[in-house]
Amino acid sequence: MNILILGSGGREHSLAWAVNQNPKCDILYCAPGNAGMTKIAKCVEINIENSSEILTFCENHDIQFVIIGPEAPLAIGIADDLRAKNILTFGPSAAAAMLESSKAFTKGVCDSCHAPTAKYARFTELEPAIQYINKEGAPIVVKADGLAGGKGVIVAMTLEEAINGIKDIFSGIFGKAGTEVVIEEFMEGEEASFFILSDGKNILPIGTAQDHKRVYNGDKGPNTGGMGAYSPAPIMTKEVTSKAISKIIQPTIDEMSNRGMPYQGVLYAGFMIKDGEPRLVEYNVRFGDPECQVLMMRLGAQALDAMIACAKGELDKIQLNWANDHALTIVYAANGYPGKYKKGTKILDLDQISESTNVQIFHAGTKLEKNNIIASGGRVLNITARGASLKEAHKIAYETIEKINWEDGFYRTDIGWRAL
Repeated sequence: MNILILGSGGREHSLAWAVNQNPKCDILYCAPGNAGMTKIAKCVEINIENSSEILTFCENHDIQFVIIGPEAPLAIGIADDLRAKNILTFGPSAAAAMLESSKAFTKGVCDSCHAPTAKYARFTELEPAIQYINKEGAPIVVKADGLAGGKGVIVAMTLEEAINGIKDIFSGIFGKAGTEVVIEEFMEGEEASFFILSDGKNILPIGTAQDHKRVYNGDKGPNTGGMGAYSPAPIMTKEVTSKAISKIIQPTIDEMSNRGMPYQGVLYAGFMIKDGEPRLVEYNVRFGDPECQVLMMRLGAQALDAMIACAKGELDKIQLNWANDHALTIVYAANGYPGKYKKGTKILDLDQISESTNVQIFHAGTKLEKNNIIASGGRVLNITARGASLKEAHKIAYETIEKINWEDGFYRTDIGWRAL
């Protein structure tokens, strides 16, 4: 089949890598793609938030399956438009995507299905929000309700931080995403990510992971989109996973179905786990980045079979084969990230690295200029390795990243430290 992947990050490169290994894939297109994806797919310039452009391309190139990577196209209903034209699509409807595009909506779903999550309150005006913060005290979590590019969450350790965060959100720095604010209790424990596929009725767990949000070693510094990840997450034991499914995931899927907006696609749940009990931090309606990279490294070609079954409503017919393996990815970022950083710098010696089923360089913010790999974003490369143990995957990944010659980049040297 001819397949189109929408997106240009490390997540989409890892999806393309896994899909490309499956014999069901005839021609693979990526829109807009990146420099790394040009090796395995035809990269095309399409606006991935423009339905008519996407539909025209699908019609002209006999596209039989579309995989939507980022959250923004999902939130505006690209999956709905594709399905309306009978194009098999992986990704939830705009209505179901509200599990990510509206934190207030998600809290309402959790209330309805009694899924354990943080105590919260919703506000559309500044003064009542400040009064609530003063009453509850710090630490406390302040969130812009809508999609804010991963930047709309403030984990405030002091009242001053929380009030400044609220003022920033209501000042309009996140646009429409900040017209409503959700304020939550600060949950203690260890975070983990859990990924399932849902076809609207059936669910299929597809792995656990832990990522490193803070920019510096020891989980210090400002939050980022993610500086590295590893899979599986040791804290997601069989018992914790079972509780997560029975108390949170399945009730959510059932509630969405009851509301007439069945969830079809990947559901990424962030949990806070304390004393063996998971509580929901948030849902995302797409694969995490960089968690997707370690999941695809472990799943390989069978990821495509699972996504097709999900899109067709046939997840009950699929069984994944897991090796007893581990994967780890390191994000190579531009100096200055997550603040101001320079674009257009050259990355050298990538051609000296032998890629295999155990080592892959997934590109994120890169472009190709005159046969040179040029950095074009904040998070630029994902050095991803697989091993029989996390220690082995860690060793391979760090040995690999040291071979890359890029003076304008940096990376954390402690990815996986909790588990190791």
